[in-house]
Amino acid sequence: MSTIWVLGAGQLGAMLKQAATPLGLNVRPVDIESDEILNLASNDIVTAEREEWPTTKATEQLATHKNFVNLNTFPQLADRLTQKQWLDRLNLATAPWFPIKQDSSSEHCYSTLGERVLLKRRRGGYDGKGQFWLKQDEATEIPEDWKGHAIAEQAINFDEEVSLVGVRGKNGESYFYPLTLNLHINGILYASIAPLHRLNHLQSKAEAMLSKLMEALDYVGVMAMECFRLGDDLLINELAPRVHNSGHWTQAGASVNQFENHIRAVAGLPLAPAEVKNLSLMVNLIGVPVNYDWLSTEGIELYWYKKSVRPGRKVGHINMCSGDTTKLNKALTKLDAQLPEPYQEAIKWLKANLPE
Repeated sequence: MSTIWVLGAGQLGAMLKQAATPLGLNVRPVDIESDEILNLASNDIVTAEREEWPTTKATEQLATHKNFVNLNTFPQLADRLTQKQWLDRLNLATAPWFPIKQDSSSEHCYSTLGERVLLKRRRGGYDGKGQFWLKQDEATEIPEDWKGHAIAEQAINFDEEVSLVGVRGKNGESYFYPLTLNLHINGILYASIAPLHRLNHLQSKAEAMLSKLMEALDYVGVMAMECFRLGDDLLINELAPRVHNSGHWTQAGASVNQFENHIRAVAGLPLAPAEVKNLSLMVNLIGVPVNYDWLSTEGIELYWYKKSVRPGRKVGHINMCSGDTTKLNKALTKLDAQLPEPYQEAIKWLKANLPE
């Protein structure tokens, strides 16, 4: 049986391996810093849990394998310049933007995009990193070392942040999970909730947007699309050509989670719509030590990544799935007392978005 190699051995790689085990598939995540000589067979399959990686002996072997699924997609979407160009080319709505060049000025940013402009590094940057705000009332200037290496985006006064996770097979068939409502604090995802009936009217619009992109790229596997909701309109904020944090709730709330769907797709196995079991909540564990007392709460499903704990680092997540909102409310109240700031904001937000 062929091996599915995952370029990257973080939590996403570990969860891909876990999801493949019941299918009898051999998945092997590989550390991006490894200089190991890998025993790759010609019929093996390669996928990735990340958009970019350094050149090492291990990554070079994987990145040159003939069965690296979506190899050409990663550089297109990892660079925010080419990602935005793809969205514009396909007439997919996104925030007004332009590239920051060597001769770009903050005055041009303000006159073109408004008094608040977000600079994003073209490569790297996640969880709020690689971003810089230009504010006209503070006379903020473009950092010199950002010129030629960033894009400028208009600040969007959005109503909410939502995401769509979809999967596309080798034969072109696509399936989608319900839209997920997300809360970011300081640029980091803290909580998600899905499905919500009040977002149903946006589902077909979001699916059409992500389908158009996946088909244009001939993409195979799971892709996530993060959007701003402005009334009944969606603006694409970021794209991730991989399994995504905002889809972690599917581990508890769907018959086939995003990780299994990705493995099925890249391995060429049959895809089918996932049955959504009930309302699901996800709480990211960020910079907090493991507390196994969490498990004393009915319905809690803990995923601990076995990482060293440091501020701002995602070290695990908690899932809950139930049709009983009273039970979910009680679980959130208990979690509220077990987690430090700023989790009070995240718990309050989750409670406020529980259906009545």
